[in-house]
Amino acid sequence: MKRLMRQQDNGKKTPAKNVALCGVFIALAMIMSYIESLIPISFGIPGVKLGLANLCVLTCLYVLHPVYVFVILFLRVLLSSLMFGNMAAFIYSIAGGILSFFVMLLLKKTGKFSAVGVSVAGGVSHNIGQLIVAMLVVETYGVIWYLPVLLLSGTLTGLLIGAGSSAVLKYLRHSRKT
Repeated sequence: MKRLMRQQDNGKKTPAKNVALCGVFIALAMIMSYIESLIPISFGIPGVKLGLANLCVLTCLYVLHPVYVFVILFLRVLLSSLMFGNMAAFIYSIAGGILSFFVMLLLKKTGKFSAVGVSVAGGVSHNIGQLIVAMLVVETYGVIWYLPVLLLSGTLTGLLIGAGSSAVLKYLRHSRKT
């Protein structure tokens, strides 16, 4: 268990610091979810949104152990659904979030993808996870026509979130050196 709680930077951070960082990132993700709920931007497509809170999850994927990132993801989705959505929002979001998490983790571990590439794959897989849930809920494959729209929106939002995360990670690396 202790090995799981170590930080990727050779265990320099204690488990207590990691838990504190999780709390900070969960709070930051909740703030971003709240801000996004206030922005009156409608893409005109049901279920499509920017996903600002995913900026926290993606950034954490590069600075925390995956167990912590999964906890951040789960609590963010749960709390956001309770505060800004409903149980249906939770089911769709957690399905997309879990699929997205494992896809991003796998691609990040290969070392062949930038944060932007990982984010695009995460955005696309998140939308695919939600589409799978939609097919199960409505008990038809008819919603598959929505896939091209979701692939495009996942790619675009993944590019934006990935670019933002890359900037944050660059800042964090620079601030560690000074």
